[in-house]
Amino acid sequence: MVTTADTGSPIWRDTTLPAEERVADLLGRMTLEEKVAQLYGVWVGIDATEGEVAPHQHDMAAAPVDFDELIRSGLGQLTRPFGTAPVDPLVGAKGLAESQRQIVAAGRFGIPALVHEECLTGLAAWTATVFPSPLCWAASFDPELVERMGAQIGRGMRRLGVHQGLSPVLDVARDMRWGRVEETMGEDPHLVGTIGSAYVRGLESSGIVATLKHFVGYSASRAGRNLAPVSAGSREIADVFLPPFEMALRAGARSVMNTYTDTDGVPAAADPALLTSLLRETYGFTGTVVADYFSIAFLQTLHGVAGSPAEAAARALEAGIDVELPTVACYGEPLVEAVGSGAVEEALVDRALRRVLLQKCELGLLDPDWSPDSPAVTDGTVDLDPAESRALAGELARRSVVLLANDGTLPLARGLRLAVVGPRADTAQAMLGCYSFPMHVGVHHPEVAVGVDIPTVAGALKAAPHGFDVVVAEGCPVLGGDDEGIADAVRAAAEADVVVAVLGDQAGLFGNGTSGEGCDAVDLRLPGRQEELLEALLGTGKPVVLVLLSGRPYELSRQVDRLAAVLCGFFPGEEGGAAIADVLSGRVGPSGRLPVSFPDAGASQPSTYLASPLGRRSDVSSVDPTPLFPFGHGLGYGSAVWAGVRSVGGQEWSTDGTTDVEVELRNDGDREVTEVVQVYLHDPVAEVVRPVQALIAAQRVDLAPGGSATVRFTLHADLTSFTGRDGERIVEPGAVELRVGASSADVREALPLTLTGSRRTVGVDRRLHPESAVRHGETRA
Repeated sequence: MVTTADTGSPIWRDTTLPAEERVADLLGRMTLEEKVAQLYGVWVGIDATEGEVAPHQHDMAAAPVDFDELIRSGLGQLTRPFGTAPVDPLVGAKGLAESQRQIVAAGRFGIPALVHEECLTGLAAWTATVFPSPLCWAASFDPELVERMGAQIGRGMRRLGVHQGLSPVLDVARDMRWGRVEETMGEDPHLVGTIGSAYVRGLESSGIVATLKHFVGYSASRAGRNLAPVSAGSREIADVFLPPFEMALRAGARSVMNTYTDTDGVPAAADPALLTSLLRETYGFTGTVVADYFSIAFLQTLHGVAGSPAEAAARALEAGIDVELPTVACYGEPLVEAVGSGAVEEALVDRALRRVLLQKCELGLLDPDWSPDSPAVTDGTVDLDPAESRALAGELARRSVVLLANDGTLPLARGLRLAVVGPRADTAQAMLGCYSFPMHVGVHHPEVAVGVDIPTVAGALKAAPHGFDVVVAEGCPVLGGDDEGIADAVRAAAEADVVVAVLGDQAGLFGNGTSGEGCDAVDLRLPGRQEELLEALLGTGKPVVLVLLSGRPYELSRQVDRLAAVLCGFFPGEEGGAAIADVLSGRVGPSGRLPVSFPDAGASQPSTYLASPLGRRSDVSSVDPTPLFPFGHGLGYGSAVWAGVRSVGGQEWSTDGTTDVEVELRNDGDREVTEVVQVYLHDPVAEVVRPVQALIAAQRVDLAPGGSATVRFTLHADLTSFTGRDGERIVEPGAVELRVGASSADVREALPLTLTGSRRTVGVDRRLHPESAVRHGETRA
């Protein structure tokens, strides 16, 4: 046995040595069975009867595992000890510590398991803070705030003994009918990458491994159907779907999860060109690739590219998947037998194992002083929803509310009699997306309390210090309902000064909702009888303020001209009800901007703003894809004065240099206003078809009454790059235009520039982010 000279302990236990040297020593000591045991997780408590939280769970749920037998050779990961069923977090932390003790004692090397959990809207655990959904993160246009949220989520996870979080979702929304739009950060790759990278920095800063998903193209599934084939060309993948992953990898993410789907007939889980050539060799990624739940087995059962679990394991391992999640199916005995028979090279096992052990080494799991007792166990206390988390959730919710239209009815005057009506008016579930613990797991355990306080919109308006007289009526459920319910709502509306109609989605999974994983939409009309309810309320003649709490944009063209105001909150989390009430009452001004376009008439159009010329309105088609509310749109209770937009340094822009743009803003009003300055690139002539415009920079600016600010963007020519005809990413000389404005449709100034110099080929080291700075002037009295 090779040992260190000073202590006599194995080299792999010596924390003074490089991780690579420690891992090489440990790997060389392991049997094949011990190696393979590190390449899978186990999901204790998975059940085929208590409600599905993963696709085809009913097919994949095996008989309860013999835990003692399973861990005899070691164990790679423990799946969701806090996110499978409601468990008191301290009890869960103690149970996790005991499980880790068992794992350490059973294996020859005493290597603990890496523990992962979902954390899309906060740690998916009972009593943990439910933060706003990713659409809200993007609507805030506030990456610094999202980074703070990520760090706060990570601190809670670390306190429980969790090591890895399965977030963020970096899929770029392409078809709003897709149920998982609510999990995305919108339809623009620059925005998705900017906000997603901020989340990664926050989560990783607390020591949690961030997991980027779903690599790649998941959101381009045909007809907006979940887990459907993807029809996307190589250029769309390169220029739309991959940039957010590049940005987040550069932000420090240490794990990547594959998409379930196949692109042009090749499932991502079996694609070495994607998971090895591109991710490893081109991007230089050195972390782990973990399988989306059951996706290795799906190579046999859904895709039909493997004839047995052993063949599925071989395909996935060769492609570059290091860890099978959520539980062992193919990487266990089938893989051991395949290696033993010579069907799979042991070198492939060693390749994956090296990555797994390096990550465990980074996390301290190979250190001799590692303890199974998390800080929660050591201290004997845990609070997963502390005051600072609730405050952060509230701040993000308030900064993400988008005012789409307003005839002056908002903010609501004090003392009004309000009819707060609709299926989302008085239910905590209206605030929550499908990956929040209450909607993901809690709904399957109705006997257990929600675990966190979640005010409703109606409740928050009743509690507001504005003297509102609030009457509540459901009208109809999200789906279904009867005429009498709508009639009751109309009667309540007729007696009110203003009607607040709170409509939208019920988050759920696999058809048990109108938004969420497996809850895809046939079209973009409001679900169920909600549009009928809205028309009945408008028929009263009273001002109707529509509050939309949903996981996707909906088509409102038939009502928008008759509505007094439209407010969109998406799924704003546990403090969302209070945030909506604050905006309605004027305690806080609306300041969010749309990360997704709202469709106009023609509710099945999957178009986004990121369209080429043929994707826009034309005289040769009877279908007009022009949005009702465009990407980047959002109003306030006041507006900033745009005092000037200028290009700094002339109209020439080197293909290997930078150009600067300055925007001067002023607030002449008597309340704070927010502007999100957006810069879009228009490339009128290129060697391939380009989007008419694409976001390359954005900066949120808050202005106090009488305040002013100058925003300066420094834009490198790399931001104009695109995938050319030969498949290489290029910066092309020629005329371009920078469209600077308040939304993709509200351009305040178009700055013509000429890219000068040679045509450049750029790679993964290109500049991905603009630089921006805000200089505030003196506030006028």
